[in-house]
Amino acid sequence: MDAAHDVTDRAFARILGQEIRRAREARGWTRVQLVEQLPSGIGDRTLLSYEHGIRQLSVVRFVEISKALGVAASELLARALEKARDLSSFSLRVNLRAVLRDGQDGFESVRRWARNRLRDEPRTEVLLLAPTTIREMAATLDFSHATLAAYLAEFTTEDLSEP
Repeated sequence: MDAAHDVTDRAFARILGQEIRRAREARGWTRVQLVEQLPSGIGDRTLLSYEHGIRQLSVVRFVEISKALGVAASELLARALEKARDLSSFSLRVNLRAVLRDGQDGFESVRRWARNRLRDEPRTEVLLLAPTTIREMAATLDFSHATLAAYLAEFTTEDLSEP
């Protein structure tokens, strides 16, 4: 993966899920209310897993949800793609042990940072990194913010969080 330009499928699923959640909340609907509008009969827990990016949406399901929300699927997708291109607005919950297991060339300094963090705080395997922290790390480790954020997004857990 070219970390400067690509976002993992998992990270993109989270971003798209957040756009669906925002559209639902903009309508003032709960998950249950949205699910009641869907002909497929999915449950609110399934919708929750889509919104959190735990499960990936099929195109058919994505279009169905978009229609129910009264938002063009292309609009939701465009918003998600825009955010995926620029991870600068997201905090990332990064699994340090997963970073250490990675072998991509060029990111040795990030793995060294993860190893040092785990050495100093062995119980802290997952860190929530705010956008400003990622920006400072990028400057210190000689990466662009986009490159470092895209790389770290590969090792996120749970969800992408806006500050």
